[in-house]
Amino acid sequence: MGRRQFTPEFKTRIVLEFLREEKPLGELAAEHEISPNQLRNWKKEFLENATRVFSESKQEKELRAKEKAMDEERRELMAKVGQLTIEVDWLKKKSAEVLGPDWEIKSGFKRR
Repeated sequence: MGRRQFTPEFKTRIVLEFLREEKPLGELAAEHEISPNQLRNWKKEFLENATRVFSESKQEKELRAKEKAMDEERRELMAKVGQLTIEVDWLKKKSAEVLGPDWEIKSGFKRR
């Protein structure tokens, strides 16, 4: 049996629950079937990195915005490629129907 993997969302939720101090460490760890030491480590890592939320640089924000714009452009281009592929396939089919099986020769179409 391998090591269990925990999502960042799960870790965050558990650490925030731990920080609220509504339950003792041992009870919280037992409830989620993790060791108290693991929960302490997550808390330490969480607190060490908490300042990043408030100190993200302008450059990091610009980079994230640029990545988002590039992702959107990629989605649009992939949709366009899909649409053009459908159109080309349709044109090939119709060309074969209208011009016959040797439509490529008659039309001067060259396959690549």
